[in-house]
Amino acid sequence: MSSPATVRIASVNTNGVRAAFRKGMGDWLDGAGIDILALQEVRAATSDLEELFGPDWDILHDPATAKGRAGVALLSRAKASIHRVELGAAEFDSAGRWLEADYDVNGSIITVVSTYVHSGAVDTPKQVEKYTFLEAMSERMPQLAEHSEYAVVLGDLNVGHREFDIKNWKGNVKNAGFLPQERAYFDRFFGAKGEQVTGVDGSVGKGLGWVDVGRAWAGEVDGPYTWWSQRGRAFDNDTGWRLDYHVATPALAGTVVDYRVDRAASHAERWSDHAPVVVDYAI
Repeated sequence: MSSPATVRIASVNTNGVRAAFRKGMGDWLDGAGIDILALQEVRAATSDLEELFGPDWDILHDPATAKGRAGVALLSRAKASIHRVELGAAEFDSAGRWLEADYDVNGSIITVVSTYVHSGAVDTPKQVEKYTFLEAMSERMPQLAEHSEYAVVLGDLNVGHREFDIKNWKGNVKNAGFLPQERAYFDRFFGAKGEQVTGVDGSVGKGLGWVDVGRAWAGEVDGPYTWWSQRGRAFDNDTGWRLDYHVATPALAGTVVDYRVDRAASHAERWSDHAPVVVDYAI
């Protein structure tokens, strides 16, 4: 049997990758030692990614239908063997929000997904789209687990699952991002596989058995947060939300040897309103 190979996988919502590079993302990347990088809110063309990252990265990019909006990408040091972008029903526009790829790591296939869930807005069509997307995720995730025992869904999922995940959770129980119906999807994502799970909203469904790597690593503590509003002193006061996840199959979660949120040293040094979430997996 070969010795484990550590693969470093990171995810970050760039809030526009060109702006992020102008503010210092390239410096972070140069020192981060990333093997596979999932991006959300790329908001750029594939040619922009090629220019910014250069020839040493294999680039997969799924832009949004509307130019300059959303967009997800996967960048890797080794070339992906296959990738897919379809999610949900044919009439549902998931462009720029879901990108899967398979990578060979030490003889094992890891399926990596970069995803950007809708932010939503209560009592608007945006919230309906968000629930449609979360429902499509619920249907796709069991298929991913069957495809590969090593699978991970990365990205800005735009939901704080538990009270630990939002500094000011009491003030947000009626706001998109912390609605009970949204959080109930996560109850099922992380519920015991095949068992009936009662969500925080009272709904009942089957658990999918995936693992929230960040919560498993940090334990029952506040945060660590991954997003802070640009307004006021939210970053300085660490008044944040944990919106960015590594959602892994149990087999892959069992290989985690390190987890960190690369929070900037100061507000002035931020290059996105999100911080990268970096995980080392020993395969």
